[in-house]
Amino acid sequence: MSLTDIPLHTLTGEPTTLGAYRGKAVLLVNVASKCGLTPQYEGLERLQQKYAERGFTVLGVPCNQFGGQEPGSSEEIQTFCSVSYGVTFPMLEKTEVNGAGRHPLYAELTKAADAAGEAGDITWNFEKFLLSPQGEVVARFRPAVEPEAAEVTAAIEAQLSA
Repeated sequence: MSLTDIPLHTLTGEPTTLGAYRGKAVLLVNVASKCGLTPQYEGLERLQQKYAERGFTVLGVPCNQFGGQEPGSSEEIQTFCSVSYGVTFPMLEKTEVNGAGRHPLYAELTKAADAAGEAGDITWNFEKFLLSPQGEVVARFRPAVEPEAAEVTAAIEAQLSA
């Protein structure tokens, strides 16, 4: 099964796939509302605003597997993101990214290596995967890499000009 065909659900419960974003570069990020890295929502939203008109979107994937830092319901997550950070990018439902309950999406994503050549489990909240407009993983950035870091924006720009 292609990455773009894996069944997903939006934060509001609607069925979707990454195929809905075909033709766009996508920065897919596992997010959490109560994490020390939660302020990365600000940079993610700035990326959304800067690049959306050029065929880009951030896609947030709430996850509660790291220190229980995303305990809320879908409605609570949506409200928090909107009120606290003005998030306009789409969000998927809360998802397991590691372990026996790992979502098929993350079973595929975690095969991709980061800049150091390391693949495997998601290490913490705010790990980022850049997908090409064709739906292929082209870059992986670990949680400490800020959304607006030079390597992230360069990778996004490369996909938008390809």
